[in-house]
Amino acid sequence: MPENPLPAPVTHLLYLHGFRSSPRSAKAVQVEARVRGRHPGVAWWCPQLPPSPRAAMALVLDGIAAWPREGMGVIGSSLGGFYASCVAEATGCRAVLLNPAVHPARDLARHIGEQAAWHAPGERFFFEPRFVDELRVLEPGPPARPANYFAVVAKGDEVLDWREMTGRYPGARIKLLEGGDHALSDFPDHIDDVLGFLGL
Repeated sequence: MPENPLPAPVTHLLYLHGFRSSPRSAKAVQVEARVRGRHPGVAWWCPQLPPSPRAAMALVLDGIAAWPREGMGVIGSSLGGFYASCVAEATGCRAVLLNPAVHPARDLARHIGEQAAWHAPGERFFFEPRFVDELRVLEPGPPARPANYFAVVAKGDEVLDWREMTGRYPGARIKLLEGGDHALSDFPDHIDDVLGFLGL
């Protein structure tokens, strides 16, 4: 059977970084460069997310409130992949997940305390116990529209379990990498698939 034709290209693209990360992450920078270089008409937004999950989601949902739902897409890495799932479930948009966090409330409970920002080690923030509860409240449940999801998952991820990641998105398109790492150091090899899923 022929595959369903891809939806129209996204016109608005949101990128959500991971825990302790920032808009300066390698993957965010690479996607932004590609989008600005080849698709200058696409609205691009990669906000610095606050440590509080509730505040992070409020910032994101407020920022995309006027975006056209049928024309937007979201890319999320690690904890940003969890947030991207929340956004996709709230809006019905397409989502690309890069080694997405599946149980962040469980996994980040051990990281309560002072943290250093990955791209600016001199910048510190405090990951509070209530943030774990906020993650639990945000848990989006199974995807309502699995076809709206594309996950790139590395079996070699040293932080997250690839079985949990793939099991979290039944029916979604999944690119399972035999090796790799949590950072997806070979991301340039996958950027065409990522943007292709978004019609770009």
